[in-house]
Formats: sequence, C-alpha cells, structure tokens
Amino acid sequence: VQLQASGGGLVQAGGSLRLSCAASGFSFDDYAIGWFRQAPGKEREALACISSSGGGIVYTDSVKGRFTISKNVVKNTVDLQMSSLKPEDTAIYYCAAAMHYSGSICVEYNMDYWGAGTQVTVSS
Repeated sequence: VQLQASGGGLVQAGGSLRLSCAASGFSFDDYAIGWFRQAPGKEREALACISSSGGGIVYTDSVKGRFTISKNVVKNTVDLQMSSLKPEDTAIYYCAAAMHYSGSICVEYNMDYWGAGTQVTVSS
C-alpha cells in the first residue's frame, strides 16, 4: 500500500492550489482518505476526510469553506482543492488512508497508511 501526495508549491496569499493523493496497491473504494498538514514547530493537523463511498466528508474548522475534498474517479485520486490560501496554511501536506472511518471524526490515529508529503508555501 502506497500513497503519494502531489500538487504542492509556492502560491501568493489569496491564491489556490489543488493537491492530489494517488494510491498504489489498494483501491480508494476500500479506504477512507484524510488530508493532514504539519507546519514547522507544530503538531500534525487533520484537515479533511472522505469515506470510501465518497460521503462522510468532515473538515476541520480552520479550513471549512476554503478547502474541498473530493474523489476523482477518472484520475483515481482523492483531491484537496484549496482556495483563499493564507500564509498560515504553509505546511507539508500529507494524505493518509484508513480502513475504519466513522464518517464523522477525522483524526490522525484512525489512519493506517501514510504517504510522503508535499510542501505548500503561501507567501504574504
């Protein structure tokens, strides 16, 4: 089971980025996917989760209304569309997969597999 996050980069405040999480060795139909981030000197933070069926979408308050998680069936990815980016969104962004997901609580300890992160830098 492998996950790979991509799509990070440098963007100005107010801009947008779309991150993608690609999987190998398993199907997104069998796992819930979560997006997380870790800023320098801070703990890893859960951002959004989506169930294997595409429902059960949960967002943390800090990104609600600005970030959208979705399953891209054509590309076989789980994407995180990020808009109205702020300098405090600067972090390494990770995607993770969970075999068991309640559909209402998006937390790190539920995740079974993690991918390498992608850096997002938002300049002011």
